Amino acid sequence: MDITDRQKELLNAVQWSFPLVKQPYLALAEKFDVSEETVIDELRSVKELGILRQLSAIFDTRALGYLSALVAAKVPDDQIDQAAKIINAHPGVSHNYKRNNDYNLWYTVAVPPGESLDAHVNMLHDMSGSLVTRKLPTLKLYKIGVKLDMTGKAKPSDKAEVLAHEKPKREAVMDVPVFSEKELAIIREVQEDLPLVSRPFGAIAVEAQCSEDDVMNALNEFKEKKYMRRFAAVMNHRHAGYKANAMGVWAVKEEDCEEIGPKMAGFASVSHCYKRPTYDDWPYSIFTMVHGHKASDCEETISAIAAETGISDYTLLWSIKEYKKVRVRYFTPEWDAYIATNMEKLASFI
Repeated sequence: MDITDRQKELLNAVQWSFPLVKQPYLALAEKFDVSEETVIDELRSVKELGILRQLSAIFDTRALGYLSALVAAKVPDDQIDQAAKIINAHPGVSHNYKRNNDYNLWYTVAVPPGESLDAHVNMLHDMSGSLVTRKLPTLKLYKIGVKLDMTGKAKPSDKAEVLAHEKPKREAVMDVPVFSEKELAIIREVQEDLPLVSRPFGAIAVEAQCSEDDVMNALNEFKEKKYMRRFAAVMNHRHAGYKANAMGVWAVKEEDCEEIGPKMAGFASVSHCYKRPTYDDWPYSIFTMVHGHKASDCEETISAIAAETGISDYTLLWSIKEYKKVRVRYFTPEWDAYIATNMEKLASFI
């Protein structure tokens, strides 16, 4: 990466704690003892390099009333590209990868309040030609929070405290919030890339047809009510130098999950840690997503987790091909269009 030390520190800062104030770039400038214009220019530069994907609100899917799950599918190898294309057309599919396993296609799917997640998963199973599809919803969330250390100081075996916003509440049944039209307009705008101008939330207010104070008050309320986990940078992993990622899946006994899960989540290189269902052909109950500059970094983290927990029955699922990696867009018109187009198919699976 051809970036300066200050840019690296700045990227860490906007991932860890982006200031929710009317002039956030000025607040960052004061922290780094530079001008506001310098901060804006530095962020524009790392965006142009493809390292910084966007600055935006990171909402909690379940807290907004959406239902979601990780899905594993067995698809004939000669049909996998076409299957991925069909699955990618779903607006709730944010990530879709080919992985090195009999379950070779892995995707995440979310659906809006009032929709049946099972119906959508079953429809995608049918449309994609999957031989077997396993729905793997979150049973317990131990950690969710991607933070890529840009300074190069972190080691694959380092530990880090799991912060409150990295382990949001998960219940089998959660209340579905009711938002005003103004709040929905703000949600639609703040999930997009924050403008690189002195008062970016004021620019968002113009698009949402409300005041700057309305946007700031809404963001603070979303955070307080835990609809929004945080406002932060979203990085392009590969352009940021993190070229390897692996999903470590662990066969942990049911009675040991509450002890083992938090230990695994405590590793800094683990961005996601969940307890998920098991099946007769799938004994792995805890999933850990790890990131590294190279494959050996991921392997070192997994080895450190195994040594720490004593769990030896595990496997590593590597990303062979990335079919889709985007953010789920909440309360946008594309949902209505997709559901209307597939209404009859969805109805047949309810």
